[in-house]
Amino acid sequence: MENEIKLAFKSSNELMKVIDAKWFKELIIDDGRHEPVKLTNIYFDTVDRKLKSQGTSVRVRLYESTSGTRYEHTVKYGGQVVNGLHQRYEWNIDSSSSVFDVDAFLNSVTDNDDPKPVLIEALRGVKSKDLIPLCSTYCERTTYIANVNGSSMEVCFDTGFIKGGTLTDDICELEIELISGVVDDIKTLSDIITENTDSHLFNDSKYIRAVRLLDKSNGNA
Repeated sequence: MENEIKLAFKSSNELMKVIDAKWFKELIIDDGRHEPVKLTNIYFDTVDRKLKSQGTSVRVRLYESTSGTRYEHTVKYGGQVVNGLHQRYEWNIDSSSSVFDVDAFLNSVTDNDDPKPVLIEALRGVKSKDLIPLCSTYCERTTYIANVNGSSMEVCFDTGFIKGGTLTDDICELEIELISGVVDDIKTLSDIITENTDSHLFNDSKYIRAVRLLDKSNGNA
């Protein structure tokens, strides 16, 4: 289960200033300067958006860094968003392909992921041949590991843009994702950040924002 909080910033300058703040450096495990990674995310669905109607999103992510490139395939399903806290089922596999294959994904998921019966339900009735690119996001991500009250969490600084149809929108946000420990501790970290910056909790995922742009581009909003 993914446990993540999103915080929106007014500008990339304000977002990236957090990295050099004394109070932030006291929370992270490694205070060295981290290399940004370029992320290209393509979201897939059927023409009639069957996946979205089932509460499912399918994403193929390309990582690009000085150490090379790789693909990650992801399925997210269900869950809820309350006061910026996103909680969803999530499955990930590494891949050498930019093409999402439903059967290959189902066969590759391990027992370390969320329950496989839930994944089967999330992808029910969807065939690989019916999937098409729906929308996309492009961002540069800088990641740090923080420790709060013994809980470990990934803190990601994202800047870039979202694309849906002919429309785009900026990405300027910070994501806090729990690695291990207590969910309340990522809330504690988000409170520390909002108290020290001009940021606010954000309920909309990049995927939902991209779909909204697509609908507006198509005249359906």
